[in-house]
Amino acid sequence: MDKVVATAAEALADIPDGATLAVGGFGLCGIPSVLIRALLEAGTSDLEVVSNNCGVDDWGLGLLLEKRRIRRMVSSYVGENKEFARQYLSGELEVELTPQGTLAERMRAGGSGIPAFFTPTGVGTQVADGGLPWRYDDAGNVVVSSPAKQTQVFETADGPREYLLEHAIIADFGLVRAWKGDRHGNLVFRDSARNFNPLAAMCGRVTIAEVEELVEPGELDPNLIHTPGVFVHRVVALTPDEAADKRIEKRTVRPEVEEVAQQPSRDHRSIEGEVR
Repeated sequence: MDKVVATAAEALADIPDGATLAVGGFGLCGIPSVLIRALLEAGTSDLEVVSNNCGVDDWGLGLLLEKRRIRRMVSSYVGENKEFARQYLSGELEVELTPQGTLAERMRAGGSGIPAFFTPTGVGTQVADGGLPWRYDDAGNVVVSSPAKQTQVFETADGPREYLLEHAIIADFGLVRAWKGDRHGNLVFRDSARNFNPLAAMCGRVTIAEVEELVEPGELDPNLIHTPGVFVHRVVALTPDEAADKRIEKRTVRPEVEEVAQQPSRDHRSIEGEVR
């Protein structure tokens, strides 16, 4: 039952070229950055990655992208990565853009043994009708596009409504980051870092979790566990430095106290409240 592996490199050693990975995180929040770096150092390539986004140009999955290790992305938002856009538009990267809620449910369904489901999201658009560019050639021509999806009308409380069929996602490996985890693989995520992590853990045939704090079995409140150990196969305990190494995608700060005080349009009470 002890699933702890000594190093990230050891935990990832059997991921082959061409594997499909489900990777947790949202933006740079809650991404398994240590596992990603270890995968980069291992030289693994030709990967298909399922993740909400692809990091940024110098962090997270963006590091694998920069070294041309990713062949295909299934994502919902990719706007913060210039290299991603360049590779996609130049025909170097295949991209399946998926509505965010649909992506989440496809991953959850894969981990729940549900092969497919119907959703109203995307009905009446190219998501249902097909033709979304998945891959370009180097001249900007679409060479791979999304297929049309099966639709069906269901009777609802508001009358008949059209839905489209979406298929579940099952990845070869899931890579996630947790706030706390025990040796049995039970995981707890903190605040917004929970995001896609439980879903990536569920849909991976083999799931590897890096944890900021490793605890002994029984120390986690069973009522607070987000991902049960049945979904997790390997646990990597991070060092304090690794746990603290978290990038901020966009840093936004309040004005300095002096600058706020000089703004004539605000009274003393609003200034005092903002400083606090």
